[in-house]
Amino acid sequence: MANNNKTIAFKALRNAINTYFEISDNTWNDLEDICTFMEIKKNDYITRFNEHPDGFYFVSVGLFRSYILNEKGNEYNKNFFFENTFPGSMVALLKKQTSNFEIQALEDSQVIHIDFKKYRDLLLKHDDLKLFQIYYLENNWLISKDAREVDIVQKDADERYDEFLETYENQHSRLTQYHIASHLGITATQLSRIRKKRI
Repeated sequence: MANNNKTIAFKALRNAINTYFEISDNTWNDLEDICTFMEIKKNDYITRFNEHPDGFYFVSVGLFRSYILNEKGNEYNKNFFFENTFPGSMVALLKKQTSNFEIQALEDSQVIHIDFKKYRDLLLKHDDLKLFQIYYLENNWLISKDAREVDIVQKDADERYDEFLETYENQHSRLTQYHIASHLGITATQLSRIRKKRI
């Protein structure tokens, strides 16, 4: 079963990459060599505060959250990572620093760990992988991040909740009210009131 899960995970990784830019068999073989299949239990972590990450991940099965703590110790969920996404502390990897947030599994999950240093080397070697990287970053870091920052400043809690439901229309039921509220920057009580108004 474990080998079957691994095979499925690697197939999903290649399919996810190809949705942005199709890579050659040669590039895929090199990429596969720097990847490791892992099974992560619910509530375990793939990235911890103040630790140096050595890679990023691809989610084949499962759900993760990335979160930070404010000065009062309250959690704020930055992002959720469902299937076919790539969680990682990318700034820490690029700057060779410790991570300022944690990434925790909210479900039993299966991921592929991608060695960051070796991945960077492959970007210099394979133009098709480089183009995947460009298109992925444009869609998931520049466009999405910009929209999220605008929403936090310009939209009220009701509007942010509507947009959250639209963004995660097929997955939001997998998240607890606490985690959704933390992502929206409101309390669970406030979220409960918003939901009650819609019943």
